[in-house]
Amino acid sequence: MTTENQPLIELRDVDKAYGNVTALTGVSLQVRAGAITCVLGDNGAGKSTLIKIVSGLHGHDAGSLLVDGEETRFASPREALNRGIATVYQDLAVVPLMPVWRNFFLGSEPRRGRGPLARLDVDAMRRTTRDALARLGITLRDVDQPIGTLSGGERQCVAIARAVHFGARVLVLDEPTAALGVKQSGMVLKHVATARDQGLGVVLITHNPHHAYLVGDRFVLLKRGEMAGSHARDAISLDELTRQMAGGSELEQLSHELERS
Repeated sequence: MTTENQPLIELRDVDKAYGNVTALTGVSLQVRAGAITCVLGDNGAGKSTLIKIVSGLHGHDAGSLLVDGEETRFASPREALNRGIATVYQDLAVVPLMPVWRNFFLGSEPRRGRGPLARLDVDAMRRTTRDALARLGITLRDVDQPIGTLSGGERQCVAIARAVHFGARVLVLDEPTAALGVKQSGMVLKHVATARDQGLGVVLITHNPHHAYLVGDRFVLLKRGEMAGSHARDAISLDELTRQMAGGSELEQLSHELERS
């Protein structure tokens, strides 16, 4: 049972290795309802491995994964989803030629009638898709349009609304703004903040400290699979977050080396 101050998800000193390659060492973080935890790091920092552990794709080798305060080891992504943990990957799993409403319900389609007379409840799916998008403030021209005609930002927003509609308590977002322009990134971040304001715990994976600082409540920095920092929003400035993300002293040393004599 979740208490008011108890994290929805908590990692404690989690390790993960693939053969002789160590992907994560001693990583800890907490995900709380109504808060956004941003995980920042460059390529190879361990962000993808962390997602796989939280989403149930891979198990951890050491440390603890707690859900609602209970130590847990997921056997599959479906098990994580059943516990309310939804992951939206950067390469969204959609069928481009199918309409928005069909992608929204893909794999979970409601039906009318029974037995051989059962058929898809298309009207209910259209109506529910429009309502679910509207609750997050998402406006599309038409839910009947193929989802492949939407912009990258709009597709991300549909995926977020889908996760919320199907009962997610924790939303894990894998680099949702990585391939987007400024305007579309702003749209996605706005709806991420709306999901947080509706009480979800959000994990935002990103390599962009500016995007993280716009919405984040806590920032966890990863470097080569290890914790490089964990900061509450009111304890770090954007400039310092950017400096740490960029390598801090290593970047300063490089700048000296590149200076003309």
